[in-house]
Amino acid sequence: MYNFSCWMTSPGGKVRAQELKNDQYRPSFSGHETFPLRYGWLQKAYRAVSGAPSPKDAVHVFRDPDSIARFGVGRNMVGAIRYWATGAGILDETNEGLVTTWLGDMLFGRDGIDPFLEEDSSLWLLHWHLASRPRLTSAYWLFNEFRGGSFVRQDIVEALLALAQDCSWSRVASTTVDRDLQCLLRTYIGGRGSSDAGDSILAELGLIRPMDKQRSRLSRGRKPSLPDAVFLFCLNEFWRNSAPAQNTMSFENAAYAPRSPGRVFLLNDEDIAERLERLEEISGGKLGWSETAGLRQIIRSGHPSIDFERSTLRNALACPQMREAA
Repeated sequence: MYNFSCWMTSPGGKVRAQELKNDQYRPSFSGHETFPLRYGWLQKAYRAVSGAPSPKDAVHVFRDPDSIARFGVGRNMVGAIRYWATGAGILDETNEGLVTTWLGDMLFGRDGIDPFLEEDSSLWLLHWHLASRPRLTSAYWLFNEFRGGSFVRQDIVEALLALAQDCSWSRVASTTVDRDLQCLLRTYIGGRGSSDAGDSILAELGLIRPMDKQRSRLSRGRKPSLPDAVFLFCLNEFWRNSAPAQNTMSFENAAYAPRSPGRVFLLNDEDIAERLERLEEISGGKLGWSETAGLRQIIRSGHPSIDFERSTLRNALACPQMREAA
């Protein structure tokens, strides 16, 4: 029996089904044209959109006759570049057209802090945007709803098809879901220097590992390459989206709830606990960790703005000395 709903903490402390079973939710199992995220694609997408005269014109950089020459790939790959750039939070689709995001500007803009995606922190942020939002159904479900460790691809396909039936999603074909899972796994399995031209930058995170030709596993454990600054930013974002009015959050929610840093980053309890113990220091006193009468919880004072959190993240990752500490 699969648990399909995304559970978030309500103001009363109870959980409620949301996201995937929302009547307004539209599943997405295609758009990548079976091409996993590749090196250089996100930078190309950012440059093309940021150089467009308007958001409306930016849409056409992926559609006009010059798009193949502009991106240096085939027509189908052009569509895949747009798919991954929007999914990873580099571009955003608005009513006016395509625009660059704060993350894209931070990484690739005029004063971008990591234009060649050489830092682990950038890869973790890209993964966070891909997996913590329900935009890409398979990625979201695998990192937030799947309760197991190892799996065979067909098991996940069957679970997603059952979810589609449960939610009354129309026109969800088994072959489409299977191709989507294949592409997702290729995005997270592999590595730089491999003979597979489709290898993804995200494979370096080691979040999904092959066990044999058929079986893979989610690699839960310590993540030493995940900076505290990124963990803090994602914790604040999760808190803002799940329980914005609350000033406390339990260890269990930070560790296990869908869309939480513990869940999306596949952290084990020891890693999470050590990071939470450092919260007061890394948050400048805005968050603290309490273990009183057996109750483990995070306590926050104040509600920093999104712009403040993004500025704090940028400052932490841009400074070489702070980057080492982060």
